[in-house]
Amino acid sequence: MPGCGSAAAGGRGPAAERVFAYGAAAGLVADRLLGDPRRGHPVAAFGRAAGAVERVLWRDHRGWGALHTAVCAGGAVTVAALAARGVRGVRGVRGIRGVRGVRGIRGIRGVRGVREVGGARDLWGVRDVRVARGDTAAAPAPPASPGALAPVALTAAATWAVVGGTSLGREARAIGEALAAGDLGLARQRLPHLCGRDPQALDGGQIARAVVESVAENTSDAVVGALVWGAVAGVPGLVGFRAVNTLDAMVGHLSPRHRRFGWASARLDDLAGWPGARLTAALAVVAGGDPRGALRALRADAHRHPSPNAGPVEAAFAGALGVRLGGTLAYAGRVEHRPVLNGEGRPVEVPDIERAVRLSGRVSALALMTCVAGRFAYGALRHAAERRTTSAGKGRGA
Repeated sequence: MPGCGSAAAGGRGPAAERVFAYGAAAGLVADRLLGDPRRGHPVAAFGRAAGAVERVLWRDHRGWGALHTAVCAGGAVTVAALAARGVRGVRGVRGIRGVRGVRGIRGIRGVRGVREVGGARDLWGVRDVRVARGDTAAAPAPPASPGALAPVALTAAATWAVVGGTSLGREARAIGEALAAGDLGLARQRLPHLCGRDPQALDGGQIARAVVESVAENTSDAVVGALVWGAVAGVPGLVGFRAVNTLDAMVGHLSPRHRRFGWASARLDDLAGWPGARLTAALAVVAGGDPRGALRALRADAHRHPSPNAGPVEAAFAGALGVRLGGTLAYAGRVEHRPVLNGEGRPVEVPDIERAVRLSGRVSALALMTCVAGRFAYGALRHAAERRTTSAGKGRGA
């Protein structure tokens, strides 16, 4: 994965992997503990700005819609990149590139026996650090530099702002509790908080099915996809993915106003969501209660869904939970007849909502571990290639 998850938008060295790992984990913990803020949410602020841009640019034309997408998504990525570049310049981060490891200190990988650590003065105020080869005496750990923590804090804040796993589970459970209590009116009232279907046309079983489908799809859109792009492109990747996904929710649908204007946002969202959806589906197979059933449904039914990204995710969740998803549904007065996913499964019941939320949580945790591992693996391969290139250059110079 290309590296932008470091102290900067595109930092080099082991710090890049660690910054993403620590920052993304901290952001998910913050989402778990705090959820989304009720006021002043950055995504809501972006939505208001995008709405204002739409009022200026709207024309019933794909080209104007593409301009709207470029202005809004490009602006969000630019702001994130400038923020990442700003924390790179914080004093205390410099010098990390010069630290290549010390052979005598156990537990540090990539040790090559460097006798002198350059740039240490910038990190800890030490003028010169010398460690003899093979010396196993561990020096006291230096205090963490405020500058070194800034990239982690920025990554954590961005992750917390763009993921929505806790709010997703909270809304799904609230609807499930209303259905379990027999309060169909309350369930219908809350359903629009989770998806765009017409609640008045749905009975209790159809509402439960809509909730499970929304939990499946939003596990990819609200959590996994953001982590994938965070691993690929750091803070700009996190923010850019959420911007694109938000634009798709605002204008990327088939209403008369947005059929052409929202085309670019919808296609860009399909492209940005592709890797996260496949990872979500694969992890649902692994984390679900029926891996064989999930894999069977994924292979048989994913391609039948009209959405290239919702199809694999919903099919995998359906198989993992042993339920049947898809079929007839209504959006804002439009009735759609979608293919059934996992036709061998049983109809969705109210307790399946809680099972879907728990599966979503397991998939999200596995996604974090997978993205961190992928980021470290890419970094190791890149560093190995750089060392080979450097060695080859020295050989030619000799």
